[in-house]
Amino acid sequence: MAGKSRRTPPRAKSKRRDGEKPSAPKPDLSAVRAEIDGIDRQIQALIAERAGWAQQVGRAKGKLAAAVDYYRPEREAQVLRRVVDRNAGPLADEVLVRLFREIMSACLAQQEPLKVGYLGPEGTFSQQAVFKHFGHSAKGFPLASIAEVFDEVADGRADFGVVPVENSGQGTIQSTLDLFLGSPLKICGEIELHVHQYLLSRGGHVEDIERVMSHPQSLAQCRGWLRQNLPRAELQAVSSNAEAARRARKSDDAAAIAGESAAHVYGLQIVAGPIEDRTDNTTRFLVIGRALFPPSGNDRTSLLVFVRDQPGALYRVLEPLARHGISMNRIESRPSHTGKWQYAFFIDVSGHVQESPLADALAELGDFAAQVTILGSYPLAVA
Repeated sequence: MAGKSRRTPPRAKSKRRDGEKPSAPKPDLSAVRAEIDGIDRQIQALIAERAGWAQQVGRAKGKLAAAVDYYRPEREAQVLRRVVDRNAGPLADEVLVRLFREIMSACLAQQEPLKVGYLGPEGTFSQQAVFKHFGHSAKGFPLASIAEVFDEVADGRADFGVVPVENSGQGTIQSTLDLFLGSPLKICGEIELHVHQYLLSRGGHVEDIERVMSHPQSLAQCRGWLRQNLPRAELQAVSSNAEAARRARKSDDAAAIAGESAAHVYGLQIVAGPIEDRTDNTTRFLVIGRALFPPSGNDRTSLLVFVRDQPGALYRVLEPLARHGISMNRIESRPSHTGKWQYAFFIDVSGHVQESPLADALAELGDFAAQVTILGSYPLAVA
């Protein structure tokens, strides 16, 4: 609590020779533990106080329909950025962000836990992304496919969904982009998850492995390791890493590539790992929902642009962005499904659709594009 003074451990006397630097006094262990216990009581009291104020926010908003009506991703992003800005160590930014995320998750769940769909089964990297973004107080539920995640959110059975969209080494997950072509859903956030891949099997012996199962992206991320260590093994692509782990637990000659958590969930042994070819292996996930949210102060906007079939059409679409100083993070074309050889462009740019200069640039795109859809304006991933 505020105003409480902290004790300092008594200084230990030490003998030293002339010219020697004094050694650091050895702290009294019981005094250190007593100080930690006192700080723990203060932390617990402050968390309870914060939860009480979170209840006041709910009362201030009045009776709303569901937990999703209380959730403000732009507000959470602002809180977490301040956590990073204040951090002077010794804990790393990502550690403090995780702690504060869990506190906010628990406080929000006082109203009602958020329901978040993800590509299952349990133990996938998508589930890890749900926990990283929403905290463990959210109610995550596994679904059979990315398309089903879209459907559950669109039909209101899930408040949000988490879907993978690209990997730092393997590029874009095209099936996710294609689902946005016919979906009314909006992107509400992004998650960057540092991915470590492990080889898992029932017996735990690499010499017994004749088949390796995993999601196609994970097989590609470990291609070099597999070529060097299991060159004769049959590689089998399945719907998810967790599904690979589920199948591997039923066979002595099969292994799965999955996250470390899958080993615990499915009772497998870690044969080797991490085995990804790139040490910076990171997957970006999108949070999908049914509404756009206000600016957070550090945002990204995703656009879906259909260009007219005429010379220089794409250049004319991009020129207003450049002229207004808008940084473009990504552009990718996909078949538009509206006609043969017709393409749509997925474009990520900096800024929020409700703020200048992006709002000014977008106002000019209509002169050159056949159709511009705002897929979402959302906070950049924090830690």
